[in-house]
Amino acid sequence: MTSKIYVGNLPYSVTDSILESNFAEFGGVSSAKLVMDRETGRSKGFGFVEMPSAEEAQAAIKGLHGRSVDGRSITVNLARPREEGRGSGGYGAQGFKASHRAGVGYGNDGFGGGRS
Repeated sequence: MTSKIYVGNLPYSVTDSILESNFAEFGGVSSAKLVMDRETGRSKGFGFVEMPSAEEAQAAIKGLHGRSVDGRSITVNLARPREEGRGSGGYGAQGFKASHRAGVGYGNDGFGGGRS
């Protein structure tokens, strides 16, 4: 089973191939991908690397966490699973909700017009 690693505080000059080559020092790399901003196409300064074994992943974490890359101390640790339902609104398991807070919006608690 592969191990997914989070890599943060990366300088914007780092590319997918540079990220992959840094981790290849510690073993095989299944994938190395930076997260890009949709609007600008520029790196968001973090990414994910997948390595084929937990032992290789731990060696990479130990060897790279805190290392200086272009003057920035990078963060390297095991990636956490994505949390479900992180948005403040939208369509979820309970249907569409504009907000999870009571008393927010038009017509509640005196907001939104109408005469009392």
